[in-house]
Amino acid sequence: MDELLLFIKDVGFPIVVTIYLLYRIEGKLEALNMSIQSLPVLLSELMKK
Repeated sequence: MDELLLFIKDVGFPIVVTIYLLYRIEGKLEALNMSIQSLPVLLSELMKK
């Protein structure tokens, strides 16, 4: 039992930090994905001009 608590204590902080950073970057990745998906439409509009 003590080994398990020591393991959680040692590994818990990096896990929490990783989850926090993944949560923060999720919004930025979504915005990047949307801009990449809209790129062909914008390029086709520029080619028409």
